[in-house]
Amino acid sequence: MKDLVTAAILALAAATALTGAPAFAQQDAPPAVTAAKADAAPSAADLLFERPQLRNTAPGATLTYDYLRRSGISKGPFGPPLNDAITLKLEPGKNPDERNIDVQMFSGQNRFPAGPFEDMPGNPVMTLFLEHHLVNLARVLEANPRYLKNAIRKGLRDRATVTPTKVTYNGREVDGWRVEAKPFEGDKLADRMRGMSNMTYTFITSSSVPGELVSIEAQSKNAEGGELLEERLSYDQKAG
Repeated sequence: MKDLVTAAILALAAATALTGAPAFAQQDAPPAVTAAKADAAPSAADLLFERPQLRNTAPGATLTYDYLRRSGISKGPFGPPLNDAITLKLEPGKNPDERNIDVQMFSGQNRFPAGPFEDMPGNPVMTLFLEHHLVNLARVLEANPRYLKNAIRKGLRDRATVTPTKVTYNGREVDGWRVEAKPFEGDKLADRMRGMSNMTYTFITSSSVPGELVSIEAQSKNAEGGELLEERLSYDQKAG
């Protein structure tokens, strides 16, 4: 069984590394969802996967995202804390709103193959984060990555909340959106998730920030408040 799980995880990672397309968005972008109590708000799917997020970036620019992963689970199944960065180097694509992108996902021994991407209107760092998160979560839980992936997709489609928020950018407040989902809450296999069925995914976006992505967080805590997993990605304004 473990061999089958390992093969599925490796195949999932290869979908990003070898095809040059972020598989999470390309294959499994969730359909539109109406935000709870915010009829005028865009859907989670539109904000995260369907908008031309790179149209507000200049060819030749570099976008840098700080990455952090840490876990308090005994024996460290997620590995030691990882604090690194993902950089996207942008060049012109075929159309004005598209970019060709060279990716450096982490550094040194942490380097993870990704890209390059051609003629991308959307920001691939969103799905790069989710794919990498999913690979590690499936490995730790010895779970079918496709099952977890479908649960996240369904959670974004059916139960995500989208609310307006404010984002500090270049020393001033700009408008943004907060997307939050708990896709494993109430899942029939929640008892197999080592207490992480309460995993909360939070996305902050703003059209005023280059690439529109401000931050992503996947977080789960136990009943005592102990950190089972915290995984974060944040746009580095100082780096560009």
